[in-house]
Amino acid sequence: MTFSEKDLDFLSDSTEQTSTRFITFIGHSMKRFDLAITTTNRFYGKKLVTDLQAGRTAILGSDDLDEEGYLERVYSLNEEEGEDLRGFLYQVLGEPHFTD
Repeated sequence: MTFSEKDLDFLSDSTEQTSTRFITFIGHSMKRFDLAITTTNRFYGKKLVTDLQAGRTAILGSDDLDEEGYLERVYSLNEEEGEDLRGFLYQVLGEPHFTD
């Protein structure tokens, strides 16, 4: 089945300039992390954090890092690997910005 744009009901369609930081590091767990961290004007100041090896992406802010087991579930990490990622992300994620 082939779709054309007139067959779709778009809820949103926009383009914006973003910046992406690509970083690779190895933590105490000896797991290698290859990440893409995208900063955008969407998501109330949270960032898109992509694990390039596993192809998993989450919208994260510093508040999400405090949720027990969240990173481990999203990125399929054990506890030690999750702590390595959490420690790094605390350094690079800013506070979320909630507006009315």
